[in-house]
Amino acid sequence: MPAPYDLNDENVVVIIGSGAGGGTLGNELAQKGVDVLILEAGPRLDYTDFVNDEWDSFAQLAWRDKRATGGGWRVSKDFPNLPAWIVKAVGGTTTHWAGASLRFQDHEFKTLTNYGKIEGANLLDWPITLADLEPYYDRAEDKLGVTRTHGIEGLPDDNNFKVMKAGADELGYKECHTGRMAINSAERDGRMACQQTGFCFQGCKWGAKWSTLYTEIPKGEATGKLEVRPDSMVLKIEHDDSGKVTNVVYADKDGKLQSQKARVVCVACNSIESPRLLLNSASNTFRDGLANSSGQVGKNYMRHTTGSVYAVFDKKVHMYRGTTMAGIIRDEARNDPSRGFVGGYELETLSLGLPFMAAFLNPGDWGRSFTTALDHYDSMAGMWIVGEDMPQEQNAVKLHAELKDEHGMPIPDVWFTDHPNDVAMRNHAYQQGIALYHAVGATRTMPTPPYPSTHNLGTNRMSENPRDGVVNRHGQTHDIKNLFVSDGSQFTTGGAENPTLTIVTLALRQADYIAQEMGARNI
Repeated sequence: MPAPYDLNDENVVVIIGSGAGGGTLGNELAQKGVDVLILEAGPRLDYTDFVNDEWDSFAQLAWRDKRATGGGWRVSKDFPNLPAWIVKAVGGTTTHWAGASLRFQDHEFKTLTNYGKIEGANLLDWPITLADLEPYYDRAEDKLGVTRTHGIEGLPDDNNFKVMKAGADELGYKECHTGRMAINSAERDGRMACQQTGFCFQGCKWGAKWSTLYTEIPKGEATGKLEVRPDSMVLKIEHDDSGKVTNVVYADKDGKLQSQKARVVCVACNSIESPRLLLNSASNTFRDGLANSSGQVGKNYMRHTTGSVYAVFDKKVHMYRGTTMAGIIRDEARNDPSRGFVGGYELETLSLGLPFMAAFLNPGDWGRSFTTALDHYDSMAGMWIVGEDMPQEQNAVKLHAELKDEHGMPIPDVWFTDHPNDVAMRNHAYQQGIALYHAVGATRTMPTPPYPSTHNLGTNRMSENPRDGVVNRHGQTHDIKNLFVSDGSQFTTGGAENPTLTIVTLALRQADYIAQEMGARNI
């Protein structure tokens, strides 16, 4: 049956969320002849609708539904309603991401084995290895058009990168380049090359940056096997007496409740909304939430160890010209406990426009030091820290005990406190970033604490043993055979790398498995 699908169609695979996981999975299944419906909470925009203005774009794209925060992280104090800077629109956060596409390293799939037991950390080895994912990483890099892979040229140097590269050379770093980016360096796959506009976070108006909005989803729709239903906020997943999921309840654009039947349900709503949905789907059979026999749904929330270093120079830099994330240093991504922490981190160039600089540099810290930083904006260079944070059971997405959303469902309450390993890693990264910029003549350096991050991971983690996690090696929930998790919440640990490439890679692998299991009538 061609899309659109009837609410009573029991043969459709329902995917909740249209970002890197959901959008990719939807296209892959449609290409295999599977009937697929993607339910997306946000509106459908065209990339020509994006606006090159930071606050207007934030209003257009950001997920601004009410949320609560707790714990020791800076975000809870300064951005209590914004624990994560993610997108509520078709394409999800692939409209907003910077494009960095890095493979996990071999040791990062076996952190418990390689790091040992660490007090306060809930480390666990992934049930899969780098070798398992390598063929799918190859496919993902080709699909995304990742620069510096498969013979694809790198993006050009911009001034922000040139400053970083000069400092990296002074510090003796060996692996510094313009990155592996899912941004076209030349026309490819029907999309134009990067125009170096500098508004990557505001949605690429050119379509040069890979996003499921204008790559995977249109290709899937062209098969006649994929329907995308925007403005559809899923509230609950329901099941039959045997425990098999049967339908999803969602609020349509008018706020009216609808129930869509499903053969398979795949949850891909990001690492905050996915556990929230499973917890809000509790029933007499699953009293603690769907797929939660382990008690791990919502636990082990990770966001990467982040922070930034900005520096002021005597000469103009104009860091905002060119791609937002224009280069990377990978030397510190290794595991080397002699530095005082396990795991590693990346240093990546990051430019923020003046409005976001004013918001994120250090909100509330007004005065001469703050205003002079803004005065020297055109002479600034900047970098972002991305490091492997420790999963902790206390760091969790819970249901708020009192506050509810407009549909009467408890809102997510996001708790996070840094592990001592995270703090040691961040301090080391600050030290290296500051040294790098001073090595090339910085007159002032400004390490800034973390701001809301798009790298939300781990709240429905993958595990070999059902007691330890929520899903198996294919993202299939241990408890319910026709319920899958298809986003970054299935990550067992976070790695040092930006997660999107791995989310896409897992979606490609999961699509093969779901199609195989459907064909065998196992689900």
